[in-house]
Amino acid sequence: MGISSEHNLCVAPPASRPFGIRVKLKASDPFARLVEPNWQQVHWYASERERDAAFDDMAGRHLYSRRGDVPSMIFEKIGQPGPG
Repeated sequence: MGISSEHNLCVAPPASRPFGIRVKLKASDPFARLVEPNWQQVHWYASERERDAAFDDMAGRHLYSRRGDVPSMIFEKIGQPGPG
């Protein structure tokens, strides 16, 4: 997906973002009934360190979660295949 308003960026995005996080929903999530059956979202990062920090933040317990709440999203670290 492209950047909708590149003129608003303070710094140009990196040319390559080979490290990613795939986000999917568990089948039991009520939101899964509102989106396509195989819905997923992928976030790309320029470095493995940046991706791992974002992964830990996404997969961690949300600050405002209630006791007993269990995340219904599935997070998976991925990478783009290299050239050749």
